[in-house]
Amino acid sequence: MTGAVLTEAATTARPPRRRGGRRRRTTMWVWLFLAPTVVLYGVFTVYPIVGSYWYSLLDWDGFTTTKTFVGLANYREVWHDPLFWQAFWHTLLFMLVTVPAQVILSLLAAILLNSPKMPLSRVFRTALFLPVATTTAIVGIVMQSIFDPANGPVNLFVQKLGFDGGINFLGSSHTSLWTAMAVYVWKWLGITLIYWLAALQTVPRDLYEAGSIDGAGPVQLFRHITVPLLKPFTIIITLLSLEASLHVFDLIQTMTGGGPFYSSEVLEIYIYRWAFGATVPRLGYASAAAVIFGLFVFVIGILQLLGVRAARRTGVGS
Repeated sequence: MTGAVLTEAATTARPPRRRGGRRRRTTMWVWLFLAPTVVLYGVFTVYPIVGSYWYSLLDWDGFTTTKTFVGLANYREVWHDPLFWQAFWHTLLFMLVTVPAQVILSLLAAILLNSPKMPLSRVFRTALFLPVATTTAIVGIVMQSIFDPANGPVNLFVQKLGFDGGINFLGSSHTSLWTAMAVYVWKWLGITLIYWLAALQTVPRDLYEAGSIDGAGPVQLFRHITVPLLKPFTIIITLLSLEASLHVFDLIQTMTGGGPFYSSEVLEIYIYRWAFGATVPRLGYASAAAVIFGLFVFVIGILQLLGVRAARRTGVGS
């Protein structure tokens, strides 16, 4: 009797051990498949970030073996450089202009394309999303031809409106940055449109029908139904757009190169210019500027985290 009980106890005790072993093997295979990604991420992302902090303390051109430790001298020089603060202002202005324009225009487009009465809505969705799938560098090169002051289609149209000689959109310090902003909004409007279309799918159609029966018009439906229910999504979409607007190196570099006379230079172009574009590169100085820019991006990331938590408290993800 006692032997049968012990045998039964041993039998029932085996599956947990097998399950534990299976779990360990699964974990081992997961880490094995993740290993290439972890290694590549460490080599090409983590190591350069850590290295930039060390390089920012050196006077080094990035090519020779001569490295002189200068402490915080690079940071002091960056801090007192008016061109750095001009690039910082351009970066901030780019963000403050493009994000509201992108969010608002894509929301209006999403409301139109989400309506069942809108004809050819799928065609328009595809047309608006196509620029997103196009390489940004190619977009910048094509825009140089489109905004060409002599034979570009935009200037040909402007001349027909009565502006003799056209407008040098990319060659004027008054218009270069604003032209890049307009192209950026057009380029990435489609991705924000997808976010809004997904958010609008969460709004019950019955609410619109009930509001229409009560006599509410399109403006009232938008104000009293759409806006309150999309508030959590608005926080997330706005923060995603804020972070994306800080990374415009490829577009600015191919369209204007930061010119003319640094009028469209953002922080990414400023860092690139000192690291690779200068006659005598200064990798240590560029690293100091990059660290300061990284801290600014870090603050935006913290705001994004706080915004996501606020969105969850108001309904998203709950």
